[in-house]
Amino acid sequence: MGANEQTAALVALMRAGGRAWARYVIEARALGSAAAVHPQAVLERELGLLSYQALADALQLLDDWHARGYGVVTLRDQDYPQNLRVVENRPPLLFISGALTDADAHSVAVIGTRSPSDAGRALAAAVAARLVSAGYSVFSGLAAGVDTSAHEAALAAGGRTVAVVGTGLDRCYPEENADLQRRIAGHGAVVSQFWPESPPTRHSFPARNAVMAGMTLATVVVEASERSGTRIQARHVLAQGRQLVLMSSVLSHAWATELAARPGVSVARTPDDVLAALRA
Repeated sequence: MGANEQTAALVALMRAGGRAWARYVIEARALGSAAAVHPQAVLERELGLLSYQALADALQLLDDWHARGYGVVTLRDQDYPQNLRVVENRPPLLFISGALTDADAHSVAVIGTRSPSDAGRALAAAVAARLVSAGYSVFSGLAAGVDTSAHEAALAAGGRTVAVVGTGLDRCYPEENADLQRRIAGHGAVVSQFWPESPPTRHSFPARNAVMAGMTLATVVVEASERSGTRIQARHVLAQGRQLVLMSSVLSHAWATELAARPGVSVARTPDDVLAALRA
């Protein structure tokens, strides 16, 4: 069975079999590696004769996704993001519009509130541009506010930027970032762990944050309120043993002050401070 058929078997397993992706990850870990799990065998065991139609339907889906320009990578594939591969709760497959490169492993996420101050927008842009100049790929979540400023600045600087999104690739959230999403795919990559048709939900963005934290070496928080979803990513960053950099403006919040005292957390005032923290 070729690689395309193995991918289709996993798709069928997750869609027609109703199999939660976490179960696949657990099984892969128990057997030693994702390569040890044979999706077709599991599919046949769970669906019996229905597995053949499910596999055919999944192959058609793969053809349709590829026709729309979406790549599909699984834990079995060598081009599955290496930073994410070592995270315990990594998704078993990712959808990609554009292309990830080996250079994207040398990456930093720049994130923050959807309603930043003018100074916050400017700082996000300056941090992203400085990271690009130092050879980092800039990741963010395509959200309004800080994310948008970081992506735009990375593109303007001629660098790599990757959007990790909380919807399927057929969607864009917010809708006003549809053109930005296309430009990122044209010069970098848009990555989703969700089926291409999936809409935004209250659960999809926290899940997205965990994946973004896992794909990057570090995360920079520019501005974030007491109830910002950015806090979720900050927690994942530390849980995954990655580096967290808090811009000094967020220390006005108790959650940030508490995090700043933890190992693996740095505080920065300027883009150059961010680079110094990453190189320390």
